[in-house]
Amino acid sequence: MSNGQWYPPEWPERIRGLAAGEITAVTPRRAATVMLLRDEPGGPAVHMLRRRTSMAFAAGAYAYPGGGVDPRDDDRLVGWAGPGRDVWARRLGVDPAAAQAVVCAAVRETYEEAGVLLAGETADTVVGDIGGSSGGDRDGWEADRAAVAARELSFADFLHRRGLILRSDLLGAWARWITPEFEPRRYDTWFFVAALPPGQRTRNASTEADRTVWIRPSEATEAYDRGELLMMPPTVATLRQLQSYGTAADALAGAGGRDLTPVLATARLEGGELVLSWPGHDEFTKHVGPASPPGPSASRSPSEQNATGGPDE
Repeated sequence: MSNGQWYPPEWPERIRGLAAGEITAVTPRRAATVMLLRDEPGGPAVHMLRRRTSMAFAAGAYAYPGGGVDPRDDDRLVGWAGPGRDVWARRLGVDPAAAQAVVCAAVRETYEEAGVLLAGETADTVVGDIGGSSGGDRDGWEADRAAVAARELSFADFLHRRGLILRSDLLGAWARWITPEFEPRRYDTWFFVAALPPGQRTRNASTEADRTVWIRPSEATEAYDRGELLMMPPTVATLRQLQSYGTAADALAGAGGRDLTPVLATARLEGGELVLSWPGHDEFTKHVGPASPPGPSASRSPSEQNATGGPDE
């Protein structure tokens, strides 16, 4: 591997198993992840975390704060500012309840994993310093964050308790990727972009990460190209897309024109080899091995079949 593309060694076997009907594709779980930006000299930097090497999925890979939708993210209305749920539903390609759940997941996961909260007391305010890297628990913010992360407190109840309104206008929907069908853990992930609110600070609040960094998108992709940073295709693709923006505000403004058609990977038979590719992202094409494994089962050959491309979750 000349670059840092995350590639599990079990993929060829699982692709063959799916084609042979030995593996049944699981339904992807809805998820959200946020590219949190802050302006620095020379351009915006993005907040990234490195997944612990003990993680079952994408161990050691750099990613953004994010995770799956909590079933309670859409169980009742939450205080809401910015575009309405119906507007988000059209943008995300889902119904209004699912749109609330995805947007809530984006805001909640950013709070859980980075300690940054995109909410305020009114529709035009946002909370200030809520602890950040200070390590204290001023006014019980850390206790509340931990309770939300542990699912002991729903995000809706947390917002209500604090008298806060979710600021959906601080988010811009950027992309959508779906984990391949042959993966045992699948996610339908919406990628969002947001600017670090004034007065707030990030920290590594995630139990899944052993390191966090602020890094310019160009620096991250150059390190990936050199094989120094391990990343999944959605992460690299979105980093490359961010490079053309001079400020965080520019990126947020540009999000409205982004195409949210899901990126779905395709596994095909080509010259006796299995080839995995992500339409529109040729750099990630991988020749993943012979169409049939060696040994007694070598006569088994999968026909051309479709899978789905993977998110950053």
